[in-house]
Amino acid sequence: MNCQEQPLVIPGPHAQDMLGIVSLPAPGTPQSTTGVVIVVGGAQYRAGSHRQFVQLARFLAAAGYPVLRFDFPGMGDSPGDPVPFEDSAPHIAAAIDALCSHPVKVDRAVLWGLCDGASASLLYLQARHDPRVTGLVLLNPWVRSDAGLARAQVKHYYRQRLLEPAFWRKLVAGGVGWQALRGLGRNLRTMRQESPQTITFQERMAQGWQAFPGSILLLLSERDLTALEFVEHANTSSGWIGWSRKAALIRHTLPLADHTCSAPQSQQSVQALVRDWLDALVRPST
Repeated sequence: MNCQEQPLVIPGPHAQDMLGIVSLPAPGTPQSTTGVVIVVGGAQYRAGSHRQFVQLARFLAAAGYPVLRFDFPGMGDSPGDPVPFEDSAPHIAAAIDALCSHPVKVDRAVLWGLCDGASASLLYLQARHDPRVTGLVLLNPWVRSDAGLARAQVKHYYRQRLLEPAFWRKLVAGGVGWQALRGLGRNLRTMRQESPQTITFQERMAQGWQAFPGSILLLLSERDLTALEFVEHANTSSGWIGWSRKAALIRHTLPLADHTCSAPQSQQSVQALVRDWLDALVRPST
């Protein structure tokens, strides 16, 4: 392992301390003053699915970037009650504080998030406008709603099914085709549901996206419904107008990748893309 790791107790809000692990470049490796905070999403702890956060942190640390991954309250080794991602801003702030006050001398941070960890990162910037955060890495951001899921399924699943000769053969034969048509009807009705009157977390995410002045690396898995939902939502929602033309946005589609990039090739692609993006962010060409 071309890095060194240290446990870190993060003083959290409401006296809920959180446990983190800091991955540091090995002695003698040039070290950046820009660190990475991995914001864990879903019912996961700091290792991540198939240890993807462990491997990412060690890979980036070997490339010279301090990385903090931590457990939110109620997950892994952090005590307390679980925190909804919509309410995680104080905990993300505490993690950034802890990394920036660590002896490694970090003064800027990049937030890296998968799924609702990516969503939480945008919500954090919408709530805090933290000048220390100079970049975001968002992998398959979560924007799910009933209407949004229905829209993505109609566009990316049912439309494809209706073009398949096998579907119509099953329909004529009395097979599962009728079930698919009934499912299509349910999704079309759900798509027409009225929007809630209160501001949604998706709208708050859009505000964070639009207001963030730093660089964004958006990674979307080719074989992931969550990624398709994000693009569909951003393309059709008023708060996201012009999202794909953001000046400091770099967008990559990960071929054949699933939601968590579980295949080794997908995981290695993510690691390399993040490292190269960080290098350009920290050491821009002159």
